[in-house]
Amino acid sequence: MAALMMRLGPGSFGSARVHRPALFSAAAAILRSVSVSATQSISLPEMVKIVEVGPRDGLQNEKTVVPTEVKICLIDMLSEAGLPVIEATSFVSPKWVPQMADQEEVMRGLHKKPGVNYPVLTPNLKGFQAAMKAGAKEVAIFGAASELFSKKNINCSVDESLVRFEEVMRAANQEGVPVRGYVSCVLGCPYEGTVSPNKVAEVAKRLYSMGCYEISLGDTIGVGTPGGMTEMLNAVKKEVPVEALAVHCHDTYGQALANILVALQNGVSVVDSSVAGLGGCPYAQGASGNVATEDVVYMLHGLGIHTGVDLPKLLDAGSYICHSLNRKTNSKVAQASSKL
Repeated sequence: MAALMMRLGPGSFGSARVHRPALFSAAAAILRSVSVSATQSISLPEMVKIVEVGPRDGLQNEKTVVPTEVKICLIDMLSEAGLPVIEATSFVSPKWVPQMADQEEVMRGLHKKPGVNYPVLTPNLKGFQAAMKAGAKEVAIFGAASELFSKKNINCSVDESLVRFEEVMRAANQEGVPVRGYVSCVLGCPYEGTVSPNKVAEVAKRLYSMGCYEISLGDTIGVGTPGGMTEMLNAVKKEVPVEALAVHCHDTYGQALANILVALQNGVSVVDSSVAGLGGCPYAQGASGNVATEDVVYMLHGLGIHTGVDLPKLLDAGSYICHSLNRKTNSKVAQASSKL
């Protein structure tokens, strides 16, 4: 199936847009009619930046290696859909994440679109140096608010991980490369259970103080609720400007969209998501994928919030990768609009 999809390429799904059920168009019309009244009653940002993490965070857990050509095609389709930020790959050791072994080939093969950023994950200085050689213009580092998760994930304590990141930050500053920071397990840990909002705030503050321009707060195992999200954000906002915050929600318990809405109401205007809801967490058994980008965009557009994303083209990208992986989409919007 994957080989067939490579031959077909992105254009093969272009015609699918004209055959989407009338239900999809009707739903869009209803959303347009209610968007004004909805935004009048709550305080929401006028624009939200979507950070697409599917090609990296979404695909890294696939047991079967995804062909490089498929990864490149997916990223190019996401670029054409108007996603402003697409996390392209990860410069980690292939020993730990075999799916990302083709990181250099992916970076070389992309048809980079002007105005689109293609950051990559770099866990240490060696990864950063490799990313620079491959032409990366932005990188990301990742810590955790849980000691046990940090040890399981990157084999070191939270403090030790932050020391490692200082090396990356110094090198990035010398190269003039912006760095984004991730904090995992902000609403719960598979090993420790409840995570203190103050611990999240402490790690976020340290990453921000190092020079990370943006801090993505990840509900890695998707256990968070709107109440927990509110409490956590209230703590973090005391230490990091809300303009520098993003949320990264998994949908294990079906709470992702609700948690994102709460974050928007708290002033957050950057949301991570994964096309077709791809992903999970290799160190969090049972954790389902990231919230689907299609579902996030559908909700944001219904609230009258600008994203710059073309939803039909995004749905085509989701269709492509799901056919390539021979699986059904996790996006409710995709399921409703095309019955994949």
